[in-house]
Amino acid sequence: MFKKKSILTFLQAQVAAFVGGITDYGLMIFLTEIFKLHFTFSILISGTVGAIVNFSINRFWVFKNQSGYKNRINSQLFKFALVVLGSIFFKSLGTLILQKSFQIDYRIGRLITDSFVSYGFNYPLIKYWVFKAKEKPSLIESN
Repeated sequence: MFKKKSILTFLQAQVAAFVGGITDYGLMIFLTEIFKLHFTFSILISGTVGAIVNFSINRFWVFKNQSGYKNRINSQLFKFALVVLGSIFFKSLGTLILQKSFQIDYRIGRLITDSFVSYGFNYPLIKYWVFKAKEKPSLIESN
């Protein structure tokens, strides 16, 4: 049903997301609690830093055999930046909605929102768009 390689790629991507996420989440709390920034601004800053960590791990470890070194980094960075912008938007909005509508602490709301955004938005776009495997030419086309 699932290929062993697909499962391994998924697990590696979760490690990359976890490391980027811990960076993002920790920095968000630090900026909000220590520097007293509103959490939506903290999410913008921390999301950017976490994204750089995540992109680097994905490019040089998770998807390196799929397309990491084969595609130009500029194209991948541009696509990844678009995914990150969408991700930051959804994380900020989701966290704000949970906090304002349900009085859920922003730290808990962020964790809830992250789980939906990570699996339903980030992973599919990163795997199938940002680091999309180059298609191998068929024998008919190469002759």
